[in-house]
Amino acid sequence: MTRKAFVIGHPINHSRSPLIHGQWLEEHGIDGSYEAIDVAPEALPVFFERLRRGEFAGGNVTIPHKEAVFALCDSVDPLAATIGAVNTLVVTNGKVHGTNTDYLGFLGNLDANAPGWSDGPNDAMIIGAGGAARAVLVALRRRNGGKVHVLNRTLEKAQALVADIDGPFEAHGFDAFAELAPQIGLVVNTSAIGMHGTRFDWLDLALLPKTTLVTDIVYTPLLTPLLVEAAAQGLRTVDGLGMLLHQAVPGFAAWFGVQPTVTASLRARIEATLES
Repeated sequence: MTRKAFVIGHPINHSRSPLIHGQWLEEHGIDGSYEAIDVAPEALPVFFERLRRGEFAGGNVTIPHKEAVFALCDSVDPLAATIGAVNTLVVTNGKVHGTNTDYLGFLGNLDANAPGWSDGPNDAMIIGAGGAARAVLVALRRRNGGKVHVLNRTLEKAQALVADIDGPFEAHGFDAFAELAPQIGLVVNTSAIGMHGTRFDWLDLALLPKTTLVTDIVYTPLLTPLLVEAAAQGLRTVDGLGMLLHQAVPGFAAWFGVQPTVTASLRARIEATLES
């Protein structure tokens, strides 16, 4: 029987997930399908009834549903609860289980493109204190040996995030960058700065050690102003596209029973769809 999976959002036309999973289905010769479905927020409960009836093996969840599906799932992974968002659904015996693979996508991207990045205790800096920052904090709590400094325009929001997730985390305003920079081994931008021509006007990357790794979860554009400037300073950089690719792996394995691989050809296919 054909196994079916999906990505739901509202709107959904922008999603690259059908391209990613479609290539894996083809590569492995699997009798399956993966489709993008536009589901309005008020239609989520009806869609979940379709899931419980066994129409799909599972699927992905994107904006604006990542928080709303919590209440509709029959069970939610503890890490997803900590992150505060669900991006992957798996249906088993009429029950819908929710999890979040963004933190695995973050780790997989850095492991593939900056091997050894987590060796030894290194202090890290996260810029932004939204939903994406929560997933990165969970990832760094698992793998990073040093402190994680969360910098946000609004200090109170950073403080609330740090208080909500237990770990070696500290909250700061943007004005703390210069003082912290010399001890930072990893900089992660989880904010939307870098999209639509926006850039940081307070970051002096020259203050960072030359061994620092700079990564951005934004992938449109692929080379954000932050990454361009970091490369010009001689720092290591990793773009955000790999996070999108690697976060898709666990879901595909759960729905179709095969562990796919993020390859150069898959990346090239998705990269070709991105705006310059």
